[in-house]
Amino acid sequence: MDPTARKTFNENFTEDKYQDFLAHLNAGLKEPIAFRVAETPVFLTEDFKAQLLAAGEDIVNVILQPDFKELTERAIPEKWRVANENDHPHFIALDFGVCNDGDGGLVPKLIELQGFPSLYGFQVNIFEKFRDAYQLESKWTPFFGDLDKESYLDLLKRTIVGDCRPEEVIVMDVNAHEQKTAVDFYQTEKYIGTPVVALDELEQEGNHLYYKKNGQRTPIKRIYNRLIFDEIENDPDIFKKVVDIRQPLDVEWITHPNWFYRVSKFTMPFLNSGYVPNTQFLHTLREIPSDLENYVLKPLFSFAGQGVIIDVTKNDIHAINDPENWILQQKVNYEPAVQAPDGGVKVEIRLLYLWPDGDEKPTLAINLARLSRGKMIGVRYNKDFDWVGGTIALMNA
Repeated sequence: MDPTARKTFNENFTEDKYQDFLAHLNAGLKEPIAFRVAETPVFLTEDFKAQLLAAGEDIVNVILQPDFKELTERAIPEKWRVANENDHPHFIALDFGVCNDGDGGLVPKLIELQGFPSLYGFQVNIFEKFRDAYQLESKWTPFFGDLDKESYLDLLKRTIVGDCRPEEVIVMDVNAHEQKTAVDFYQTEKYIGTPVVALDELEQEGNHLYYKKNGQRTPIKRIYNRLIFDEIENDPDIFKKVVDIRQPLDVEWITHPNWFYRVSKFTMPFLNSGYVPNTQFLHTLREIPSDLENYVLKPLFSFAGQGVIIDVTKNDIHAINDPENWILQQKVNYEPAVQAPDGGVKVEIRLLYLWPDGDEKPTLAINLARLSRGKMIGVRYNKDFDWVGGTIALMNA
């Protein structure tokens, strides 16, 4: 992390500036943002940025392998398998913890990955509000490569809208209008014109889908999919009430739901990189490590950290009755690398890729960062703390 930029930011920080930042971030919204936004961006050094780029390339190269779909076929639960899968994910998100490299420096270590969209719209807005509220120098950018706001939004629109008209492409989630991430849905609509539609608002005629807005019935050509099946798992009769989106439909998925499972924790045992902690499928484990305190046990098919066993014992491993659906992963120890006024804060950085149809490979475009003082990154572990929550990492343009 850039110590000079951090010192300058902290010296000029005031609570009034933070409240002004939040007020502008929430301006025009029906409800205030439903998750905590941190007081500060993260400032990256050129060295750490270079490591992130190298780490991302190592992982993306595996996804680009010709046999990747064959390797990950078992990742898709049969009851959630969706028809008409395409050839590649339109989005890739790689989560890296900022860790101590053992020599006094910092290194990114992969925590999780997903073939699923993240806050691609909101992150542009949060950057601009940080920049304005704190009067950040113009050299700071959240974009990678030669991208700026205009070219980034062009890439985002090309990925999501493609050759369609924006009104023919919907942002879709279950209870889309009430989701914690709805702020991103509406920010995306503002940037590229794609309307927000809930799962129960879909209408079907034959293999065609439609939605109604302001009394106008519009055909759907593409779905910018934000629905995760975990969110409807507990309602076994869900598809008796709404359109069964698993069936063959005359619609393009951006990105197809199957990629959520293919590019996921399931992928990690296939990765071989110094930026990836040692990870094994539990059913392939030949011997339980003697230093289990340095490992974490994760279910493959869970969402938002649910079911993770942090302090693993042999009894925990022996109690698993479906080891093929679990991974044993070497623990990643976060370094409190961001200096808040009252001490260090842990950091996680998510690299966000866009892969429009017609491109040979994904483009690293923007990022998301999260700050934490809790045992794990996430809202439930950071209640009642400050200088934690969602933010963005900035680099020299």
